[in-house]
This record gives sequence, structure tokens and C-alpha cells, in this order.
Amino acid sequence: MASDALTGRPAPRRHRNGPGPRGRPGYAVAKRALTILFLVAVIGLVANHARHVEWAAVGDALRAYSSGTLLMAAGLAAASHALYCVYDLIGRHQTGHRLPASAVAGVGFTCYVFNLNLGSLVGGVALRFRLYARLGLKADAMTQIWVLSLVTNWLGYFCVAGAVFLLVPPPIPPGWELGREGLRWIGSGLLVAAAAYMTMCALSKRRSWQVRGHAVRLPSGRVALLQLLLSAVNWMTIAAIVWVLLRDRIDYVSVLGVLLVAAVAGVIAHIPAGLGVIEAVFIALLSQRVPQSELLAALLAYRALYYLAPLAPALALFLRLDAAPRRQGATGAR
Repeated sequence: MASDALTGRPAPRRHRNGPGPRGRPGYAVAKRALTILFLVAVIGLVANHARHVEWAAVGDALRAYSSGTLLMAAGLAAASHALYCVYDLIGRHQTGHRLPASAVAGVGFTCYVFNLNLGSLVGGVALRFRLYARLGLKADAMTQIWVLSLVTNWLGYFCVAGAVFLLVPPPIPPGWELGREGLRWIGSGLLVAAAAYMTMCALSKRRSWQVRGHAVRLPSGRVALLQLLLSAVNWMTIAAIVWVLLRDRIDYVSVLGVLLVAAVAGVIAHIPAGLGVIEAVFIALLSQRVPQSELLAALLAYRALYYLAPLAPALALFLRLDAAPRRQGATGAR
């Protein structure tokens, strides 16, 4: 590859046969095979459950929603999207660029919605770099904002999932090899990883790291704490949407735990919007406690409010940002 498609700068040569697991023969093939096997398993699980779903009952459950329930869920969805926009504002503070906060929030919102519906490579990476480049941001600043947004999202996940998996793991169906004890070990590992990042931000003498050939500065301990709080609240808000749509049929902590499991399953599957994966996990873990028709109705309403409803404003905002005259070197990292 002659240049990096996202930044337009010369891309460093990648030694495919170099040291490390990614350079070993067969690594890519094995990884692809495991991904395909996971996808086949998910599709099979979804298809098996779909055969036994009473879709007429799902429709009845959707029509039974009151306007108050839908408005509350929509308000929580709006709050979650607003929280995510702040992730890019942290990047604005960290890099010191001078783009207006409204423009930064607009990019954050647009990229998040496209990320949810089309996958991280489109929304989380390519679109973010494209829009920031049009606004005149330099490659170093764009990379740092992207890394900070990514770390913020998963830092909150590690803390919330770690605490839930360790203290109140979600119900695991009989026969699953992982079991609650396995979840507790995973939870412990997630909390240790989050604590390690927080410690590095507060105490590490090395403050700069190379990512994609660009320097990324480690934030301060205070900024790292802000990252943790924003993301943790965001993940809990997303779970609250599903909980509200389930109309108190199941306790909030259980819904939160299952959502956290489903989030990782969706990332592993690489399916845009986690289509089918989230439903499969919820059905597998909660169908013994909530009728499938009500469970699927809640998840369909959640998708409509959280994934699909923001698409129209996000597309309009993207067209507006993308059509704006390209700024030349207006901003950069400090």
C-alpha cells in the first residue's frame, strides 16, 4: 500500500512474516475460520429460535407499548447519544485543537450512529477521519481523538462489566462451559485492566505512544477519571433503555449483565449493528424469565429508537459537514 487511505500520509511497511502471532503462517486463516464458525453458530441459534417465535404475539407486544414508555426510552436513547458526543470533546481538550465544540459534537454524533448501524470501520474510523480532515484537522490530532474515543468507550465497559460479572454475574443457562465462576474471573481481569490504565494515566513517566505512526499522548489521571465516569454512565443508560422497554418484567442488574455479554458477542461477530447477535444472547439468557414475544418486542423497539431513529439526522448532518468547504491546516495537535 503506497499511502494510508484514512490520513493520506505514507503508510509504514508492514512485515507480514515478522515476529509475533500476526506474522505467523496460518494466523489470519485461523482467525478468519474462528470468526466464520462463530457467525454460523449465531445464525443457527437465531434461526432455531425464530422457528419457535410467535410473531403475532411479538406484534401484539409492540402495539401494547404506551406512549409514556416509548418517550422514556427515547429520552434515555437521546441521553446516551449525547454522552457519546462528549468523548470527542475530551479529544478536543487533549489535543488543543480549535474546532468549535458544536462541530466536534456533530462529528461524534454522526460517527457513532454510523458506527452502530454500519460497523466500527465505517463509523468509528473512516468517517471520523474523513469529516475531521474536511474540517482541517491534522492527522496526529485525528488519530489521538480516535484512540481516546475508543479507550473511553471500553474503559467504562471494563469497569461496569468487571463489577457486574464479579459481583452479580448474569444468569448462565445450564450446560454453558463458561459458567458464573468463569464470568467472575473475566470480571476480575477487566477491573485489573481498567485499574492499570488509570494508574498509567496518573503515574506513568512515559506520556506519549505511537499509534498508526502518530504520537498519542496519555491523558492525565483527572481526564482518565472523566473518561471512566462518562462511559460507565453511558453503558448503564443503554441498559436502562432495554429495561424500560421490558416494563419491569426483570430486574435492571440482570438486563445490564446480559447487555454487556451481548456487546462483546456483537464485536466478535463483526456484524453491523450486531444484527441477530444481541437478540440471540438475550433469548439464550433471559427467555426462561421473560416470554420470548415480549423479549423480542423490547429488543425491536430498542433497535428502532437507538439505532434507526438517529439515522436520518445523522445522515443530514454528515451531508452538511461533508459538503462544507475543506479547511486547509486550520487546526492541529498541540
